[in-house]
Amino acid sequence: MLKESMPRMERHQFCSVLLILLLLTLVSLTLTGWAWTITDCIIADSLLFPNLSYYIPLCTSAQGLHLLASCSNVKNLNQTLERVPRNTEVLCLQGMVPTLPAKAFVHFHSLQLLRLQLGTSYVTSRTFQGLDQLQYLFFEHHAPCCLSLFLPPNCLESLRSLSSLSFQGYCLTYSQSIYLPTSLRHLTLRNGCLTKLQDLQRLFPDLLLSTSSTPNTKPRAPFLEMLDLSYNLQLKQAGVRELYGLTLNSLILDGTPLRALDLTGSALLHLHFLSLVGTGIEKLPASVTGYSELRALDLGKNKIQNILENGNLPGYKSLEFLSLHDNHLQSLPIRFLHTLSQLQKLNLSMNKLGPILELPEGLFSTNLKVLDLSHNQLCDVPHGAFSLLSQLQELWLSGNNISSLSNESLKGLRQLRTLDLSWNQIKVLKPGWLSHLPALTALNLLGTHLERILGIQLQGPKMLRHLQLGSLSMLDIYPPWLPTLLSLEIQAETCIQFMIPSGQPFLFLENLTLETSFLLLKPDNITIHFPSLRRLTLRGYSFLFSTSQLQSFFPQQLPLLEHFFIWCENSYAVDLHLFGMPRLRVLELGYLNFFYESSTMKLETLLKEVPQLQVLALSHLNLRNLSASSFKSLQDLKLLLFNSERALEMNSNLQELIPQMPQYIYFSDVTFTCQCETSWLESWATRAPNTFVYGLEKSTCIANASDYSKTLLFSFLATNCPHGTEFWGFLTSFILLLLLIILPLISCHKWSWLHHLWTLFHTCWWKLCGHRLRGQFNYDVFISYCEEDQAWVLEELVPFLEKAPPEGEGLRLCLPARDFGVGNDRMESMIASMGKSRATLCVLTGQALASPWCNLELRLATYHLVARPGTTRLLLLFLEPLDRQRLHSYHRLSRWLQKEDYFDLSQGKVEWNTFCEQLKRRLRKAEQERD
Repeated sequence: MLKESMPRMERHQFCSVLLILLLLTLVSLTLTGWAWTITDCIIADSLLFPNLSYYIPLCTSAQGLHLLASCSNVKNLNQTLERVPRNTEVLCLQGMVPTLPAKAFVHFHSLQLLRLQLGTSYVTSRTFQGLDQLQYLFFEHHAPCCLSLFLPPNCLESLRSLSSLSFQGYCLTYSQSIYLPTSLRHLTLRNGCLTKLQDLQRLFPDLLLSTSSTPNTKPRAPFLEMLDLSYNLQLKQAGVRELYGLTLNSLILDGTPLRALDLTGSALLHLHFLSLVGTGIEKLPASVTGYSELRALDLGKNKIQNILENGNLPGYKSLEFLSLHDNHLQSLPIRFLHTLSQLQKLNLSMNKLGPILELPEGLFSTNLKVLDLSHNQLCDVPHGAFSLLSQLQELWLSGNNISSLSNESLKGLRQLRTLDLSWNQIKVLKPGWLSHLPALTALNLLGTHLERILGIQLQGPKMLRHLQLGSLSMLDIYPPWLPTLLSLEIQAETCIQFMIPSGQPFLFLENLTLETSFLLLKPDNITIHFPSLRRLTLRGYSFLFSTSQLQSFFPQQLPLLEHFFIWCENSYAVDLHLFGMPRLRVLELGYLNFFYESSTMKLETLLKEVPQLQVLALSHLNLRNLSASSFKSLQDLKLLLFNSERALEMNSNLQELIPQMPQYIYFSDVTFTCQCETSWLESWATRAPNTFVYGLEKSTCIANASDYSKTLLFSFLATNCPHGTEFWGFLTSFILLLLLIILPLISCHKWSWLHHLWTLFHTCWWKLCGHRLRGQFNYDVFISYCEEDQAWVLEELVPFLEKAPPEGEGLRLCLPARDFGVGNDRMESMIASMGKSRATLCVLTGQALASPWCNLELRLATYHLVARPGTTRLLLLFLEPLDRQRLHSYHRLSRWLQKEDYFDLSQGKVEWNTFCEQLKRRLRKAEQERD
């Protein structure tokens, strides 16, 4: 019975080995299938990181759309679109494609916005077939001259959901009778070559709902909501009567030669919004009778100095919005404004109405809700200046020279909700100055000369939710805090100091922004609580941050914090911990000085505290080295961004994380170190489907500190690493597979003869090759150490090992500082000396792992250990507790080093006898193994 069971067990083991072999083969075939990239294309999801465009160039999208693809240098349209995700919602293409072929976008059924900057001159009738969901279509050409574009009459017929169509920098001279979808609401022809308005009838004959020469006074449902003809510099007044029958809500004629008076015969009876920005208007015409229903008029960036006040202006009786920004007004148009009984919004910014604001009685409509007087050289706001504007909800006074406000300056504004006093000369705020603003919800005091803010100075409003405070020097903040605040932004160039006699919480604060050079808290033993904080922004040029200081502001935890942004150009920051942030999803770090040394260890420690992180953006941190240990705890990470890093080294152990890499990885302005150990990057970044990688194909690398040429990373890998990443991936997978099969057999007692067979084969191979192992070494031990550990090595280790027996060991040691010849190249001397030593002893501490030379020596010793087995030994001496995962190529060392190769002297007093006996025993054993 026993005899029958043994073969069965062996067959079972054999089947298990075959199963493992099959699984590992499948894994090895898919190892290169975990990332992908498209040359000159960016794939992004705005839901993950809305401000991604701050770091990398992205085209503008539309609200509610998030999956975006932006491609530049497009020459072969089909080849570019092959690798763009089919569920893309926004697609922006820039390059040179003269003709758009039929069914070019037929596979993109989810596409809703298409922006084309391709220099296209011809579109086929079936180019846009299949785009049933498309809502926005833009043709853009930004060269100085217009580009001719031919559109077949039915090319837009299939776009049943199209609501916005735009042509910028194009001439449609050779096109006519273009069918417009009935869903279209916005039509734009900017920077074109229109010479007369009747060209619209030739291009889009169904644009006009009626061809009758007699205008229909009965309003109809509008076919177009907006028509934009801006910057058609040749557009003339002739042919305006051709607009009979066109029903519009908005007409934009910015930068054209047309004037308001030119359109009086156009019969646009139901026009609601007219924009004539930058048309060179010097005065408003006295009578415009053709706009009886005009509700909004924008006359900004013109040359208007005075508005005619004689006569009645019935044409503007329905006006609700008027903008006269950036003109040359020196006084308020009293009689003109008095006639605008329905006016609700008035923009008079960037004029010259100062220095004293005077609003005569009856000047404005009592219905006015928004008034913008920014940048008008105002110096004073007299008592009761706005007392007659009882319905005013927004008042903008930014960029003036106002130095103070009395208690009566804002009297009568009981409905005011937004007050902007930023960038004025205000130095002091008197208590009660907001007492007349009970409905105020937003107050902006950025860029002032305030030196202190007391909570009592902000009393009066019952529901102040958004507060912005700023000073050009330093700012002291005193309680009591406003209990209803939801967002708080404080800026001070020198220092922000919270004066807190007793701990008080910001109970409902959700958004906090602090921008300064120094942040102080007095007294030091008091803390502030932010139980509802969701977004925290810390920005400054020399923030002095430490763990203890952050704990003062955020003492225990921020349970609801989701977004943490800290960007500080400093030379003092020493520490940072992300404690008590269980819901943190987005982390942005930039210019943090405490990453300049031991960056890998500190990043790893930092990220272990936020395992739920989904977005991580790292900028200007001088990381130098990235290893797998830094990101192992981030199981939910979806987006990883590196910006402006120099001499970045991607540790080969990052390959262990390939199956769990985030969905998006971006490299922006990153320079790598030139080394073949990063050759796996190219295959990973260009072939696999689960992670999108951007920026590697344009990244450069530097060979050393004096290399300023910056070769393209992939070019270096192709030239200097001839085996290629695919070969090394296959070789690694094959060796791993063999080891997983052979090692269990060797460890089995039944198969012990394989170990002896391997030893015999190894010895015979070296002897057949003619190697002479004895007598070829000038030194017994080459000692690698960093400058910080030099004192211990020279004063304690070296004397004991070099002394003649019986007091010492009498070993021949090679020390770089002592035995390298004067004037010789250190690199060449290092390679030669390590090759002439029986063993290499690396003294390892935290400082040694951060030393470039120690890392290089450890790499060379590892190379000799792997490439020349049996000739040299590598010994590791730990002077302090270290995580062995931080060692370069630890996964390789752990397979080649034995237990006797590790010396741990980190537990206190050194037992020299035990240490030296172990060292001698290891050297003797190494000699025996070589024989």
